[in-house]
Amino acid sequence: MQKLPPAACALPAGASGVQVERWEDDSPVAAADVLAQEVPIAIRYGETPYAVMMGSPLDLEDFALGFSLTEGLIARAEEITAIAVREDLAGVLLDITLVPEAAARVQAERRTLVANSGCGVCGTRLLEEAIRWPGPVDDVQHFEMSAVLHAAATLRLRQPLFAATGAVHAAAWCDASGAPTLLREDVGRHNALDKLIGARLKAGEDSGGFVLVSSRASYEMVQKVAAAGVGLMAAVSAPTTLAVRMAESAGITLIGFARGGRAVVYSHSARLKHSNNGAATAAPRGLQR
Repeated sequence: MQKLPPAACALPAGASGVQVERWEDDSPVAAADVLAQEVPIAIRYGETPYAVMMGSPLDLEDFALGFSLTEGLIARAEEITAIAVREDLAGVLLDITLVPEAAARVQAERRTLVANSGCGVCGTRLLEEAIRWPGPVDDVQHFEMSAVLHAAATLRLRQPLFAATGAVHAAAWCDASGAPTLLREDVGRHNALDKLIGARLKAGEDSGGFVLVSSRASYEMVQKVAAAGVGLMAAVSAPTTLAVRMAESAGITLIGFARGGRAVVYSHSARLKHSNNGAATAAPRGLQR
């Protein structure tokens, strides 16, 4: 998709215009381009620093809600009493105020974090602490594969920041017909999913549907949809082996390579119904990741 220069269209939120040199036929031409913004986002609960994430400076209240839920720090939106978004020269600070019970969970979680700065989960004391395995998801919905494929085919049309920059991921909530009813974008795929989950949590939304992501499906993505009680996640790219194992364990239908009218089902295919448009196919040899 060709990107439009800043002079040709209004910049979407989360984008900035820059001057560049475009080279064609060994000759430079001065031009305008559009880039996705990326900033450090520091998350703090009360006076306790928790994490710093790199992300897009969009929908940060949704991000605060979704991140808190998928980290297991809250169980419902009401456990957050205030969210303050503060910008400074270094990035963005998210100050999140919790009810006392949730604040105690944050302190307990902080006491178990023993990873050092040179290595991530390898700093945990036990292998069991490195990965949180979600419990079973209580979701009895069924979907037609044609709805999943329809959602995948129309996802790009609903991504204004990607259309302008080509540099962000999206996570969309799709209804039973495959129509995306809510979408969030971010330079980070995990952040986009947290923002989507947070937006639904903030709205008190509990309508049926499934999650579609514009990226690969790693185990962290499965963890997040499980925390949100979602029974089906489709990705336009591949899952990892651990993501498939986790989806199988949690009762989540995991679909990969949902693009071009085809898809691959990796777990719990019983949640899918056949339709006149066909069903998922096995992965063809040489399928490009």
